[in-house]
Amino acid sequence: MRHPILLSLSAAACVALSACAESDSETVDRKFQGVNVVDESNLNDVMLTVADPNEAVAYFQRATSEQPDRIDLQRGLAKSLIRAKRNVEGASAWARVAAHPEATDEDRVDLADAYIRNSNWDRAEAILDKIPPTFETFKRYRLEAMVADSNKEWEKADSFYETAVGLTTRPAGVMNNWGFSKLTRGDFADAERLFSDAIRQDQTIFTAKNNLILARGAQKKYTLPVLPMTQDERAQLLYTLGLTAIKQGDVNTGKTLLRDAIETHPQHFEAAVRSLRALDGTVVN
Repeated sequence: MRHPILLSLSAAACVALSACAESDSETVDRKFQGVNVVDESNLNDVMLTVADPNEAVAYFQRATSEQPDRIDLQRGLAKSLIRAKRNVEGASAWARVAAHPEATDEDRVDLADAYIRNSNWDRAEAILDKIPPTFETFKRYRLEAMVADSNKEWEKADSFYETAVGLTTRPAGVMNNWGFSKLTRGDFADAERLFSDAIRQDQTIFTAKNNLILARGAQKKYTLPVLPMTQDERAQLLYTLGLTAIKQGDVNTGKTLLRDAIETHPQHFEAAVRSLRALDGTVVN
């Protein structure tokens, strides 16, 4: 008489154990799903920052083909294409992001940036004009300044550059751009000041140093200012200053500066040697 009871208890125990196992499995699956989400997010960040740009492009192309509706993956692809300097493809990718129902004003700013990288100024301006003025970011105003520059709207450009400088803790790059804008207008004194400010903010920007020399040379200031520079950079700057002097008709001064550049350079300075030979036909060792 006891056997049916034991069988019933055994069956009940098996059902209970099975239910527990299923419950535990579901819990584990949910935990692993959570881990997978975190891992994917971390991997996306890695791909956008430290991975080889073309590897990142391949990664996000696979991801978007598997989940085409996810805007974060579309953004990752667009950013990776721009990092890889595949700007035409990058602009198309940002256009798809901007057309997504979840797109933001920041996405539209990135689209305008992609258009500028392709020298498509009209499209960039059209996109920026659609963004409400309440969306105030450094990148938006930097792009607005560049578009105003392209249109030779100098007052607007200056206003946008000034606003952009106030919206970042690292203004060296935009100061350099602003200085170059002044340089193209022939406002050499202001350009010199802005390039100097850029170098004070970031002593590693060689472009700003070279632009500073161009601005000084245009004012016939043929001496190097006190700047943090390597020996190679000093030679390059002397070369730039020499060419500037020659273009302004100060040939003898230019020759002297080219010789200084050749002597200063830690290695053979072929470009300066060729320039000097072209001027006077002499052989320089």
